[in-house]
Amino acid sequence: MANHLAEGTTLSNGVKMPRVGLGVWKSKEGSEVENAVKAAIKAGYRSIDTAAVYGNETGVGKALQECGVPREELFITTKVWNADQGYDSTLQAFETSLNKLGLEYIDLYLIHWPVKGKYKDTWRALEKLYKEERVRAIGVSNFQPHHLDDLMADSEIKPMVNQVEFHPLLNQKELRAYCKKHGIQMEAWSPLGQGGELLKHPVLIEIGDKYGKTAAQVILRWDLQHEIVTIPKSVHEERIIQNADVFDFTLSAEDMERIDALNEDKRIGPDPDNFDF
Repeated sequence: MANHLAEGTTLSNGVKMPRVGLGVWKSKEGSEVENAVKAAIKAGYRSIDTAAVYGNETGVGKALQECGVPREELFITTKVWNADQGYDSTLQAFETSLNKLGLEYIDLYLIHWPVKGKYKDTWRALEKLYKEERVRAIGVSNFQPHHLDDLMADSEIKPMVNQVEFHPLLNQKELRAYCKKHGIQMEAWSPLGQGGELLKHPVLIEIGDKYGKTAAQVILRWDLQHEIVTIPKSVHEERIIQNADVFDFTLSAEDMERIDALNEDKRIGPDPDNFDF
């Protein structure tokens, strides 16, 4: 399993990114997030996804220093928050995140949300960091096709990743096609939904029973078969291990279609077009 977790997809610039990682949104700063990150790395995870606004970069950094895995084997993502967007303020925010994480470089730096009137200046700052080799890859989060069109109209470097809400009730067909066409790797945040609603879905449970897997494992496998990078969040070691156990089965085309058919265009997070920035 550990080998599978280190395996990755190749981004447009040639950098390899693991297809499954640990998300730490809402993981509390201090021992909770430190233990989650250590448990994940011990289980073979090599990708950890955090953000400035999560308030736990220091804990993530501490766990990385203590995990015993060489830095070059890890893939660390963080994001610039809305209030810090703009050219100079993004460069400052990057330094703050880097210091909190205790790292010399970031593997993937993302714009957290498309803040109108600011994300182009923010992107110029990310391009600068990328050219200076302080980040190995740059991308965006929560960008719709029209945001990406607008961004790429004036940018030198195309986003390598777009991290968005993606799960069986919101399968983002149009956005997936757009990202594929433009060579942008799509990544799912909150792939298992929130509050456990998805994990109780009868169709997902039924499909899981067929393969001897949980509904969560079925969803994560569905992500992978759609070529989506996925970062399930958990602070429980048993669940972290379970979420990674998705490489020993393949969903049939029929089961993939059944899961696709669950789409309701239902968001659990904010709508990027109507978000109070």
